[in-house]
Parts: sequence; structure tokens; C-alpha cells
Amino acid sequence: MDILQEKLKTLPAAPGVYLMKDIRGKIIYVGKAKVLKNRVRQYFQSNKNLGAKVKAMVAKIVDFETIVTSNEVEALILECNLIKKYRPRYNISLKDDKSYPYLKITAEEFPRIILTRRVIHDGSRYFGPYTNGLAVKETLQLLRKIFPLRTCRIFSKRPCLEFHIKRCLAPCANKISREDYMRFVNAAEKFLEGHTAQVEREISAQMTAAAEALNFEQAAKFRDILSAIRKVTEKQKIVTDLGDADAIGLARLDSETCAQIFFIRDGKVVGRENFLLNGAADESDAQAVTEFIKQYYSRAQISATEILLPVALAEDDLKILAEWLGAKILEPKRGVKRSLVEMAIENAQKFLSEESARRQIKNAQTKGAVEELKKFLNLPKLPRRMECFDISHIQGAETVASMVVFEDGVPDKKSYRRFKIRSTEGKPDDFLSMREVTSRRYEKLSEENLPDLIVIDGGIGQLNSALEIIRGAGHKVPVVGLAKQFELIFVEGASIPVELPKDSQALKLLQRIRDEAHRFAITYHRKLRRARNLKSELDNVAGIGAKRRAELFKKFGTIEKIKSATVEELAAVPSMNRAAAEALKRQLGIMN
Repeated sequence: MDILQEKLKTLPAAPGVYLMKDIRGKIIYVGKAKVLKNRVRQYFQSNKNLGAKVKAMVAKIVDFETIVTSNEVEALILECNLIKKYRPRYNISLKDDKSYPYLKITAEEFPRIILTRRVIHDGSRYFGPYTNGLAVKETLQLLRKIFPLRTCRIFSKRPCLEFHIKRCLAPCANKISREDYMRFVNAAEKFLEGHTAQVEREISAQMTAAAEALNFEQAAKFRDILSAIRKVTEKQKIVTDLGDADAIGLARLDSETCAQIFFIRDGKVVGRENFLLNGAADESDAQAVTEFIKQYYSRAQISATEILLPVALAEDDLKILAEWLGAKILEPKRGVKRSLVEMAIENAQKFLSEESARRQIKNAQTKGAVEELKKFLNLPKLPRRMECFDISHIQGAETVASMVVFEDGVPDKKSYRRFKIRSTEGKPDDFLSMREVTSRRYEKLSEENLPDLIVIDGGIGQLNSALEIIRGAGHKVPVVGLAKQFELIFVEGASIPVELPKDSQALKLLQRIRDEAHRFAITYHRKLRRARNLKSELDNVAGIGAKRRAELFKKFGTIEKIKSATVEELAAVPSMNRAAAEALKRQLGIMN
């Protein structure tokens, strides 16, 4: 604290950014100030009006540093960049913003439109962020249908299938000049910005010009693009002659805060996105909206001339944000603009309500189901960690076992294990297989690493086989068996199986665990069987050893595809040559 007091005395009376650090030197908060000396000192003065979050943050501050800027706008830009870089714990942030997808128009001679989750300064144009990954993929598919831009990373010497099905303009084969190609790129950019009316006018003019020049093939391409765009814009809602604006709504429910943003372009609502805000529970609506604007527009393309807000912001913040964004920022009180903001607020409230309902359902299916299971099976404690085993084989061949793990009712896939059973090769024996897998799992396992419940996929026979090993190792963990036919649960020492209510979340959880164990086991079994089948047919081929077999399988996948491959295709496989390919082709022909 002495160091802090000394640093507080030397703070400059200038605009800039301050970074608060904890005992490990980690940045926990980034803020901007008109006057650094006044703003930073406020955190360390006796102030009972500080919120709970700020008090918790101040208690962890052991050091800070400042960066002086020439004005407040520069401070705002620097603050946004530092928050994006360090992701401080106590700053309001877009929830999981690091994984939001963007659409990118690459900065290449012949640009592509691709999906990315990384924004880098490479000269490309980025559109987003978007919260719905599926919707972005659908938008990308639509764009590729409307604008036949190239999708390949590397130019080939001749047009590919995409050109022949009219999904690409084939700049690789000089089928289109860069000037003409860039017209499509510019149209795609305007389309992503929401200026569909302008795109329609330009494409219509180009279609007419191509027709007048008797270039009917090019005119037909423009006609098809124009038709596709009009089909899309027919679904968009006409608002007014408002022009280009972004309407922001804010809603709160319990400890969650949601910001909804509507995009109005050329007087139409062309899209919307919603974002959950972390760390906004203790902040005022004005502070939450201010932080959202900084977070969102530091990542997004700014094409609106007006930003409509649900609350009034501080005059200084309003001035700095407007100068930074180059847009008019206001809180409309009435009329169409206010109705758009109200629509954004209503949708934010709806989103939070749906999220709350979804969480309740998820909790009932996971933690609630775990609690139900404890009650129904009379377990000594909550089965927070459950391990389930299943056996898979075909008449004893390639016998495998799987172990899946659920934590608090949710799959923990990194803890899954699979076992190749050695004791029953060639003879089907599920009981012996179960004894082997439980022996390999539990005989040397310490008590602190045991699960709270072990589930065996099978009836009383499989259960007793597992119990023989588990109890023999001295473990007292509860073990149950789940039989498939009537969904009966066999419990150790009970002559009558337990039958859970068919609509209970506990039974549904057990079924999910059992089905996941079965899926994991059969996937492994099929993999081994495919490898065995391939190996058996190539084993007797002269000159084809283990390495070449592996590379042939990696390249072609199945023995049938290897048989149908040409000598040239076989010779192109790493470690193969033409002599080996010809020998392989001859011997596979004899085998057929």
C-alpha cells in the first residue's frame, strides 16, 4: 500500500488509460480517464458509494500503471484494445466473445468470403461479431450462391467443379478479369453491410450493360444474382426512410444482463444480434450500455450513421463515443426511433427469459437428475462423478470395452477411456470381459480417485462380474447395472430390481450415460474391425509392409477404394512408387 500511495502522488493531470494489477502482476481492470490523477485516486479514497464489485477489485489491487494519451478519444481506443488483449476480470465484457464468428472478405488479388473466429490486421474486411454460429454458416452459404466468388485457397490450372455448376467465376483460369471480379466483391460487401437496394441497382445496371453489349452469358449471371437478392430482401421488414441505424436494447433478469442490437439499413431491419454481458450486474444501465458500445464497436464494422440507445449516457461519454465512432448517438424519446429501441428491449427480455428457462431445463436434466438418482437408489452421497462401462464385439472378435464419465450429469469427454479386451479373444464372454475391464480400471485405483457411482451396462450377470473385482479390490463404491430390455436397475444385494418412473430425470440421465458408453464402445470396435479387414487383404501383397499399408489406408480409407484406384493414384501415395503400385494392382486383381 505504501508503493500505491507513492505512485498516487505522481499521477499526471492528463487524459489516459490506467491498468490495475493483482499480487501476481495480472491485469484485473482497464479504465480510461479524462484526468488520470483524479480518476485513479477515487478508487483508494474512503468512499461508501462504491459497488460490491469495485470494492472486491480494489481489495486485490497491489499495483497499477498508467499510459498518457493526447486526448480522450485516443484513451478510449487504447482502452478498448487493452481490454480485448488482456480480458481483465473486472471489466464488463461480451460473454465468450473470444469465440464469436466473423465473416471475412480476404485481402487477396481475387478475394474470398470465409468464416473466421480470429480478427487480425491483415487488410481484410471483417463483418460481425455474430452470436449464432449456425446462422453465420447459413449466411455464408447464401452469399456463395448469390455471389460466385472463389472458395479455393490455391489457384489450380483449370476450372474446378464449382465453375461448372456456376458457383465460381474461375479467375484461376482467366475466365474473368480482376476488374469484373471486384464488382462482385464490392456487391458482396454492400450486401453484408445491409445496403441491398444499392446492390440491386448496381447489378441491374450491369445486367443491362452486358445485354446491350450482347454478352448474354454475363447478363444471365447478373440476372440470377439479382433474382436471389430480391428473394432475400422480400423477407426483410420495411421500417421507414430512417436510413442506416443501430438500435440497442438492454434487459436484466436475475444476475444476467443482455444487450440486443438491431441493424437498420436502407430503412429495413436486416438483422439482429444479442450478447450476454459479464460483470454488468452491479453496474448502472448507462454504464452497461457504454461498455457494450466500446466492446462491440471495437470488433464490428461500423456502417450506421445513428446509434439509438435505451438510456441517456453521461455527456462526456456521449461526446467521446460519437467522435470515436463517427456516428450520431442519441436516446430517442418518441416516434419510430423509440419504437425500434423498445423492440430491441423486448427482444432482449425475451432472450433472457428463454435463457433462464433453458438453464432450468438443463439443471433439471443434470444436477436435478443427480439429486433424484441419490434419492431413488438410496445412495450415501450425491453421485457427482459417475463411470459407466459397456462391452462391444461380434461373436467374440475384436472385443472392446468403453468407460464414459459424467460429472454433475454432464459428459466429461476428456476422462473417457477405451480398452481392447485380451482375455476373451475369439470367444464371446461378456462376464469375463467385464471382469477384465473393471480389474484394469479399479484394482490399483486409490480411494480418492474413485467415482461416486459405477454403472454397468447389463443385467445381474454383468453386475456380479464387476462386483467380484471391485469388492475384491476393497472398494465400497456403489455399483448398479442397467438392463436394456425393461430399463431395470439391478442393485447389489437386492433380489428385486429397482424400476424408476419412466418420466423421471434420473432414469433419463442413466439412459444417456448408458447410450454414450455404447456409442463410444461400438465406435472403437468398428475402427478396429476396419483396420483388421484392410490389413488381412494387404498382408500377402509382396512389397507392401506396415508403413505402406497405413499410408494406403490413410489415403483411400477402404480396401474397395484401393482396388479401384489407378496405378498413378497408388504411386502418388507417400512411400509408394510405380513398381510397387503395379505389383499391388496385379496381386489385387488376382485376389479379385
